[in-house]
Amino acid sequence: MRSVAIITCVLAALAISAALWVDRWIDETEIPPLTLETSAEVLDRDGALLRAYTVENGRWRLPVSYDAVDQGYLEMLVAYEDRRFWTHPGVDLRSFARAGWQWLTTGRIVSGGSTLTMQVARLLEDSGTGAWRGKIRQIRLALALERRLSKEDILGLYLHLAPFGGNIEGVRAATLTWFGTEPHRLTAAQSALLVALPQAPTSRRPDRYPDAAQMARDRVLTRAVRFTSLTEAEIAWAREEPIPTERRDFPALAPHLSDRALVERPVQGTHHLTIDADLQRQMERLASRAIGDFGPQMSAAIMVMDHETGAVLASVGSPDFTDTARDGFVDMTQAVRSPGSVLKPLIYGLAFDAGILHPQTLIEDRPISIAGYAPQNFDEAFRGEVTAAVALQQSLNIPAVTLLQEVGPHRMLAAMSRAGMEVSLPEGEEPGLAIALGGLGASMEDLMALYGGIARGGVAVPLHWRQGEGTEGQRILSETAAWYLGDILSGVMPPANAPRIGLSYKTGTSYGHRDAWAFGFDGRHVVGVWMGRADGASVPGAFGAALSAPLLFESFSRISEDMTPRVPPPPGALTLSHAALPRTLQHFAPVSDLSDADGPAITFPPEGAVLAFQPGLPLTARVAEGTPPFTWLWNGAPVVTRRHDREIALEIGAGFAELTVIDAAGRAARRTIEVAD
Repeated sequence: MRSVAIITCVLAALAISAALWVDRWIDETEIPPLTLETSAEVLDRDGALLRAYTVENGRWRLPVSYDAVDQGYLEMLVAYEDRRFWTHPGVDLRSFARAGWQWLTTGRIVSGGSTLTMQVARLLEDSGTGAWRGKIRQIRLALALERRLSKEDILGLYLHLAPFGGNIEGVRAATLTWFGTEPHRLTAAQSALLVALPQAPTSRRPDRYPDAAQMARDRVLTRAVRFTSLTEAEIAWAREEPIPTERRDFPALAPHLSDRALVERPVQGTHHLTIDADLQRQMERLASRAIGDFGPQMSAAIMVMDHETGAVLASVGSPDFTDTARDGFVDMTQAVRSPGSVLKPLIYGLAFDAGILHPQTLIEDRPISIAGYAPQNFDEAFRGEVTAAVALQQSLNIPAVTLLQEVGPHRMLAAMSRAGMEVSLPEGEEPGLAIALGGLGASMEDLMALYGGIARGGVAVPLHWRQGEGTEGQRILSETAAWYLGDILSGVMPPANAPRIGLSYKTGTSYGHRDAWAFGFDGRHVVGVWMGRADGASVPGAFGAALSAPLLFESFSRISEDMTPRVPPPPGALTLSHAALPRTLQHFAPVSDLSDADGPAITFPPEGAVLAFQPGLPLTARVAEGTPPFTWLWNGAPVVTRRHDREIALEIGAGFAELTVIDAAGRAARRTIEVAD
């Protein structure tokens, strides 16, 4: 009895020592890094994948969470690979015993004893499956992983690392490659194929060995009848589902913008953009179709923006990112080009705000020469006296230059700066009247911001394409001037065969037919279109009205079936005929020509004054000289008419403003002031 007790104690001590040694052996396991490198991905506003990038060695391994994977697939995976996964400590002794017995009785390996945790251990270290040293290492690492991680975390590693053929790693990359879908919802047949592929990812690749892939999938389905909640009928239906025989490409939408996002933040894994994937796809197709008849070097760009928020909904930098013949890698939404006539609305808006113009004001379209500069209209014809609205709708050059001479190029550049534009002028040159006709450089993005500000009632809307980065902009024009522009541009005749839908739009063509532009807006969206060659070469016969305008209307038809109506006229807008206008607004006459020693002079407020805004308290304005009665305008809108008093009280709001007074002889004076809130 005593010897038995001694032996028992010795065995117990050995068992305890062995247990302690094993425990320490597991605790001292060197665990490889558990933070995996995953493909950088760019997502749209709703989380849809726009574009992804490979990790090292050109492998696709997209990030995925445990909760984002179809639970039916996870159930099938555990049932087929490791039925006691949720209860074992990393090693399933029963499976090892069964595998050993099968080997002893048959002389060959019938089934393996590796658990999912052991497979994760092997994948983490990229070790083999057969050598006994490697198997021991996998057992040790599996036991250590189970102590450190939850079961969901271990499955999460498997979902990232499992091989699915070729350079495809992880379940999300696999579902996008073989099924063209995200893994959150899978059919039973799809789940079974995903379970079978990692066991032999090369010999079961469905695009190369569809028969082997189908046989392996069906074996998984057979076991699923016994160990999952699937019924016989569901399994039978799953067996009839065809195997995918082609490898799908990963989405590559908005490639220019995606690359830009990655370059700006190279260490960020996921980039959330404001792009709408469906709209982006449609705009890319439109751009590709638009250049089909223009030879191998023609290019196009399209942008869509929500002008209420400044969010870019679509950005097409070229018809084909990979087309080297047309320099498809060049993002033409950022390229600096001549804007042609698309800046003319800004000149008219500034003239409205200066109180020297109304849409129904008559303006001369006749030959002029200003310090040797003699602009010509596009068709080299002259129309005599036309309304400002007609002059802008027909994009006449001479009235635009005449107005810019009065408004001043520097004032125009200041307004462009408030819109967020970064323009490019010829080195060493001061801005001249040629900028009215496109004599400067600007990008499509900057022009989109300008038109967005006009569409938004004169307040700039800085465009943004990353989610959560929208900001408020400065005022470019008064609400009245912006409304006038929208109303005028809605009267431009649409292209041939395009519906007359009241779209406010403007076209432009740069010198030498290098750039064909069109910008348009409704009550919600702004769309910009450019066509030309990325290398800046001329495209004979290219006009904005002929090339870009039809594409603009097509783009709007893809955004919505119905146009979003623009806002009604603001209180300050004068919706009058020419005859009903105040006499001083019936004909354009430069203020510089009307102001002389006998004309009116504003004595208060002074030029550039900053006055405190006090709700309920009017602004006092005084005028000297001139012949009464006087008409006073605030940002181009008459606020007091035919008053003989030389001192008046004006009800005004906060912000920058142009105060103008016009006397009975049509002579005028003006002041630029700020009313600070």
